Amino acid sequence: MADAITQDEFDAANRRALVAAAQGPRAISARYSRGRVVLDLDNGCSFAFPAARAEGLADARAADLASVEITPSGLGLHWPRLDVDLSVPALLRGMLGSRQWMAKIGQVGGRSKSDAKAAAARANGRKGGRPRKREDAA
Repeated sequence: MADAITQDEFDAANRRALVAAAQGPRAISARYSRGRVVLDLDNGCSFAFPAARAEGLADARAADLASVEITPSGLGLHWPRLDVDLSVPALLRGMLGSRQWMAKIGQVGGRSKSDAKAAAARANGRKGGRPRKREDAA
C-alpha cells in the first residue's frame, strides 16, 4: 500500500494547482498537422503555430513532431523523440523559444523584403530617415 500523503503535502499540491490555473488556459489536446502544431485549450479555443518557427522543432521530421505530448498540468508540450519542451502560456504570448531564439527569428523577419516594406522605407527616407536617438535618453 502506498504511503498516505500528509495534510501539508495536500495543501502544497492545492497551492501549486491554484498557481497553475492562474497561468491561463491549459492544453487538452495537441497534434501536428500540415506543418503546424495545433492545440485545443480547456477554454474552448484552439491555437496553432508553425513548427518551423519554434525552438527545437525547426528541423524536425514530421514523424517526430507527431509524437507531441501534453504535460499533466496542461501547461506544457513535450516531444520525447526530440527532447523539446515548450510552455503553453509562453506560446500563447507569442514566445516560440528562448530570448536568443526569438532574436534569431526577428533577424530573419527583419531581412525579409516586400513591396510594402520598400515603400515604407522610401517614405521614411523622404521624411529625413530614422529619427536620431537623443543622447540624454540613454
